Amino acid sequence: MSMSPVKRQKMESVLDQLKHHTTVVADTGDFNAIDEYKPLDATTNPSLILAAAQMPAYQELVDDAVAYGKKLGRSEEEQIKNACDKLFVLFGAEILKRIPGRVSTEVDARLSFDKEGMIQRARRLIDLYKEAGISKDRILIKLSSTWEGIQAGKVLEAEYGIHCNMTLLFSFAQAVACAEAGVTLISPFVGRILDWYVANGDKKTYEPSEDPGVKSVTKIYNYYKKFGYKTIVMGASFRNTGEIKALTGCDYLTISPKLLAELSKEYVKLTPTLSVKEAQACELEKMHLDEKAFRWHHNEDQMAVEKLSDGIRKFAADAVKLERMLKERMFSAENGK
Repeated sequence: MSMSPVKRQKMESVLDQLKHHTTVVADTGDFNAIDEYKPLDATTNPSLILAAAQMPAYQELVDDAVAYGKKLGRSEEEQIKNACDKLFVLFGAEILKRIPGRVSTEVDARLSFDKEGMIQRARRLIDLYKEAGISKDRILIKLSSTWEGIQAGKVLEAEYGIHCNMTLLFSFAQAVACAEAGVTLISPFVGRILDWYVANGDKKTYEPSEDPGVKSVTKIYNYYKKFGYKTIVMGASFRNTGEIKALTGCDYLTISPKLLAELSKEYVKLTPTLSVKEAQACELEKMHLDEKAFRWHHNEDQMAVEKLSDGIRKFAADAVKLERMLKERMFSAENGK
């Protein structure tokens, strides 16, 4: 039965109700979507920046990044890398003009197993933001949730005061290690977990409460709240609004413009499903994971092993595509191509 227009006017949309219980983050590099849905924070990744950089509206930013890379000079490879870093920061800076909170900027996924490389790249991105007049307090540096990435996050937080967002998180072991490392925020990937179970099991549809991705984030949230970890849990990579509604009450949820639009047009009562009180009463035992224990427990989760490596490959592939696009802009004209 459809709701009358009068009742609909009195009732808030699901998106507006969600904002009372959870911090809503926009998962996009598109400024228009950010202007429309007014999230507190925004997240980007190589795939989102690649898509945005191909839109006519953002060609000025691409040109600025190209000019910056060429101005610094050095080898062709270094010019492209510098232009790429600058492009990420230019998008981040524009996004920060539109939101009150923080933007997440990702370190190259090809450094996922290089702790020192990730630390250096993260510090470089923070320096570029500083040059643009933006404080590191408004930035979350995204790192792959490999053992090396988690340890890089630990160093960046403790020694440099750089806030980190641990991405490509699929296993409980990854979540425990991130909490122990004292990182600011984790991004467990709800939809990609569901994708794996649909592709590898007999069951093709799940009720939101039984969705494997939803269950994974619920367990992580409960564990963090039960044992008093300050690390923020931000559910990510959603496939449908049912998953989002089933995680109402989670610290943060990062949502694509498509699903934000669906939530803004839906008018049903939203009830929180996650709470600190319930988490503290749940039966979970505290774990400690050194490197050997982490690698073993993570390895025991086939879904997590496959999705982590797949995610790293996909982000790396999009980083390569972005570099190719910049290379063409930077060098094709002077080479007479």
